[in-house]
Amino acid sequence: MVSGNDEFFMQRALQLAVQGQGLVEPNPMVGAIVWKDGQVVGEGFHEQFGGPHAEVHALAAAGPRAHGATLYVTLEPCCHHGKTPPCTDAILAAGVKRVVCAMVDPFPQVHGGGIKLLQAHGVAVDVGLLEAEARDLNRAFLKRVTTGKPYVIAKWAQTLDGAVAMDNGESRWISSPESRAVVHTLRSRVDAIIVGLGTARHDDPLLTARPSVPDTCRRQALRVVLDSQCKLPPQAQLVTTAAQTPVLVACSTRLTAAAQRRRGVLESHGVTVVPLRATSRTDAHPSVRALLEHLHSLGQANVLVEGGPHVMGAFIAGQEIDEVHIFMAPKLIPGSALRPVFGRPPRSLVAAPNLLIESVTDSGGDVYVVARWKRRGPFDGAEGAA
Repeated sequence: MVSGNDEFFMQRALQLAVQGQGLVEPNPMVGAIVWKDGQVVGEGFHEQFGGPHAEVHALAAAGPRAHGATLYVTLEPCCHHGKTPPCTDAILAAGVKRVVCAMVDPFPQVHGGGIKLLQAHGVAVDVGLLEAEARDLNRAFLKRVTTGKPYVIAKWAQTLDGAVAMDNGESRWISSPESRAVVHTLRSRVDAIIVGLGTARHDDPLLTARPSVPDTCRRQALRVVLDSQCKLPPQAQLVTTAAQTPVLVACSTRLTAAAQRRRGVLESHGVTVVPLRATSRTDAHPSVRALLEHLHSLGQANVLVEGGPHVMGAFIAGQEIDEVHIFMAPKLIPGSALRPVFGRPPRSLVAAPNLLIESVTDSGGDVYVVARWKRRGPFDGAEGAA
């Protein structure tokens, strides 16, 4: 039976877990606390992919005081040999008498096995405390494990009247410097950044994370271009920097002879070119679903879609977006300005995609909106819990 004290310590464990964001993927973020005789004697979190898990750090900090203690952990302790030994072995060796975990691990090699093993050795286990919060924290991990696809975040900047660029394509800069700094932080926490050929050619972006605070960039994401016929120019910044930061071009399986030659040029510059199945028989563009499946095979857990409108439209049409980040600048662009999403309109307002607003904040004068797609699934929080 859980108590108010249990909830307090689980909240702390969740706070610890967040510190691994951007460092542990595709593993989940996990925090742990060891409590005994009215005080916290050890705490830890999963600090980096391939490194010791949260329980191991917390138990090491507790040392002999872990004997007879209660362990709070945001995810079921693992019971299999992966990159590290099973956490259940460490828990049993430490002599922990009770484990409180927020949720069952859906990973097939664990999925309740860790709980059963601990119980079989006489450890009391309580499951489900702050489960909704724990699931929300690791929604990317949960989606990847349960669907075989990474969690997809879409991002764009627009004016108050919904324009993302002038009718001549000019878009620098709609958003404020503060908003652009937020984007760089977001880039540093994802595994891949996706754009279309139009954005890659017109804006010539680097798509790297360049945070305003030095030395805070946790990693550089794989840069991905949807480019059906390998038309990305060799002089583009993405190509000329491919040796430093990886670039993947997703192309069609039906390349012309000229496209095959262009593919060779890109590959000679260090760009990885991956042919993917087409969207449909009538649309030879690479399928966004096929792209996500390929990124999953590379171990990707989070991806960021940065545009442009045709790419956004393809992801929305395929129902492949989980979360949107929109920066609305206090500007107006009348006329035939570019809109953030192209594609076939819904049959009616009732059929239009419906999002749940998660937060609305100020960002250097911009309105920064974060919203989630309204969808039911095992990675959407408590609603999808077993």
